[in-house]
Amino acid sequence: MRTFTGIRAALVMFALLTLLTGVAYPLLVTGLAQVIFPVQANGSMIRMEDGTIQGSALIGQLFDDPKYFWGRLSATGGQPYNAAASSGSNYSVLNENLFMAANDRIQALQAADPGNTQPIPVDLVTASGSGLDPHISPAAALYQAPRVARVRGLGGEVVRQLVLQHVEEPFLGFMGEARVNVLTLNLALDAVP
Repeated sequence: MRTFTGIRAALVMFALLTLLTGVAYPLLVTGLAQVIFPVQANGSMIRMEDGTIQGSALIGQLFDDPKYFWGRLSATGGQPYNAAASSGSNYSVLNENLFMAANDRIQALQAADPGNTQPIPVDLVTASGSGLDPHISPAAALYQAPRVARVRGLGGEVVRQLVLQHVEEPFLGFMGEARVNVLTLNLALDAVP
């Protein structure tokens, strides 16, 4: 009888904890997130005026047309910025593949803007840890501004000011680095008359 009582107590405790931690807690957290942070809880989607989703502010997208700002290299499997296959390249600084990928990007940047003799910011020629980073440094955006302005036929100062308007400062002023979201910058660029 004592064994049956112990098993029954264990099963009751298992069922209660399953309901508490597997059902009640996730529902509570999901509900609170929907109320307090609805945009973030739903993937930080960027919607156009007509309601169509353009992308997420949290996942980079491939831009390779010279009229757009380019993001960091993506190291995800299959296709660039594939959120289902997030990974970094894990190449060491001595790895030939890292050198070749960086060199290919340097050549692409120079071919797209041969007159630009500024040093190329490192985040334009390397992938992030996840391979999905949607941000570049302000220096990387400003490096590309002359090319974008020239290809679009815009004044250089117009594009430069657009970049500066899209700089996101570090959280609380000191946590992280200043950054520019490439997708939101390119969408703002498309809205320039």
